[in-house]
Formats: sequence, C-alpha cells, structure tokens
Amino acid sequence: MTDETTSHDTPADEAPQATAEAHATANGGSDERVAKLEAEVGSLKDQLLRALAEAENIRRRAEREREDTAKYAVSKFAKELLAVADNLRRAVEAVPAETREADQAVNNLLTGVEATERQLLAAFDRGGIQKMEALDKPADPNFHQIMAEIEGTGKAPGTVVQVYQPGYTIHGRLLREAMVVVAKGGEAPKVDTSA
Repeated sequence: MTDETTSHDTPADEAPQATAEAHATANGGSDERVAKLEAEVGSLKDQLLRALAEAENIRRRAEREREDTAKYAVSKFAKELLAVADNLRRAVEAVPAETREADQAVNNLLTGVEATERQLLAAFDRGGIQKMEALDKPADPNFHQIMAEIEGTGKAPGTVVQVYQPGYTIHGRLLREAMVVVAKGGEAPKVDTSA
C-alpha cells in the first residue's frame, strides 16, 4: 500500500515548483487587487477634494450673503428717511435770504433745521448712504430718472441741468434715483478754441 500512495503523490522535487507557481498566481492577483484599490483611493480622494472645495464655496457664499444682509438690511428704512432729508432741505430753501436776515426768530429756527439736517446727513454717511451729485454730469438711466428736457441750455445733450430730487446710494448700490432735467438733444454747443 505504501507503494500506491507514493506513486500518486507528487515527487519531492516538484513540490517547491508548484508552490512557486501558486505564489506567483497569488501575487499576480494581489498586484491586480492593489491596483484596483489604488484607483479607488484616487477616486475617493478626488471626490473628497471636490466636496471640500464645494463646502468652501458654500461657506464663502454664505459669508458674502451675510455681509450683504448686514449692509443692505436697512435700505427700506433709509429710503423712508430720505424724505425727511428732502423736507429739511425744502424748509431751508423756502425762506428767502432777506426774510432770514430781517427776522431773528426765523433765522434761529432755520439754524436749528440746518443743524438737524447736518446730523441726519452725518448719520447717513456713517450708514454708507451717500448723496449722488448729478448736476452738470451726463444723465445715466441707471441712476437718474429724466423728468424733462430743456432746449437752449448751452450744455451738451443729455447733461443734467436741474435736479428735482437728489439720488442716493447705499454702500455703492442705488437707493433712490435722482429726478433730473436734462439738456435737450441736438448739436452740442461749439467751444471757441481760437482764443
């Protein structure tokens, strides 16, 4: 019986060769598996970097929106206060200079109105609200509402020649358009350059 079992067994010199082949096959399989795992790690790393970049973009966008909200949250309130500034200016301009000089009580009252106007404008300035200067500048439909056109002003067409109501911006963004009158189209006045 021992002879039979020996004839079916692998000879001793063939055993190391079979083990080497099995090891090579196993290594080939593990190299392939390592390559797959490295590819998966690379893909996951790419996804992670993209997710981190997206999270950073969302954070920046939220920060910008928070800053904008803080800057422009008072816009409606500020717009309502512009009417107060307009009325204070109208009160000062409604009294002729002669009346102001002749009546000390009127002069004192107007001095108080002017002081109130200055305080309001200083508060506007601290809040980022600026009055736009429109007079003698080209009309801009983004900032000016043209109420009328006047001929014979001697100014280039489209130049603001009168301001009915001043315009304001808040942190550089339009708060209220200026209501203006502009020089009517036609030929721009010629400037004499010979002198």
